Amino acid sequence: MRVRDRRWSCGPRRDAADGRMCPKGCMCQRDPHLHGLNVTCSQSRLKEIPPSLPVDTVLLRLDHNQIGAVPDQAFHGLRLLRELNLSYNAVETLGEGSFSGIEAALQVLDLSHNRITSVHKDAFARLKARVIVDDNPWHCDCALQQAISGMAHNHEASARVLCRSSELLDQEGRPFLAVDTDLCNLTKRTTDYAMLVTMFGWFAMVISYVVYYVRQNQEDARRHLEYLKSLPSKPKKPDEADDISTVV
Repeated sequence: MRVRDRRWSCGPRRDAADGRMCPKGCMCQRDPHLHGLNVTCSQSRLKEIPPSLPVDTVLLRLDHNQIGAVPDQAFHGLRLLRELNLSYNAVETLGEGSFSGIEAALQVLDLSHNRITSVHKDAFARLKARVIVDDNPWHCDCALQQAISGMAHNHEASARVLCRSSELLDQEGRPFLAVDTDLCNLTKRTTDYAMLVTMFGWFAMVISYVVYYVRQNQEDARRHLEYLKSLPSKPKKPDEADDISTVV
């Protein structure tokens, strides 16, 4: 009789019956209700996401480790994954493809208690999951505003985000939910203002050069004229004077 509920640990170890591999430092237990594996890698001193996770993983716990990044395609192939716990790690940023491949089935994504300051604007765009993002040192900017607006449960997420820093100085330390300004337009206006100042600076430089050039030419012309005036007049020849008298 085949045993359906089994654990593997200390891995990687191969289960002879199923032919699957449990990552090193993790425990894998079959979930009879979800028809997949619960993979627990909590408190395993992991510094990166384990490679070659079992494809039938339905619950993955990576909490309380030292994981510093979530690379693009890190969970690609885990199409049955319903819950992903990455809380209490050292993740600082999230790219566009950090959760690529798990959008369809994922129901809960826990990113709380990390070091996340910024995310790509499309990091959560295709997720239907409830995303837990509190207790991170967020920098509230246009990209974060776009990322949260793309979440399925965006109101709950924005209520939990506190701005450690912000494009708006008076927003620091306040909930992101209180931001009623379009930060993307604010960034655009700031960029436009910077371009306007730069263009004005170049225009002023061109005008200054033209004025200097004209004045310098006028000064050179004046000096040349004074030089010509200072030259002695050419005396007339006697023959020229006689010719003039004859003609008159």
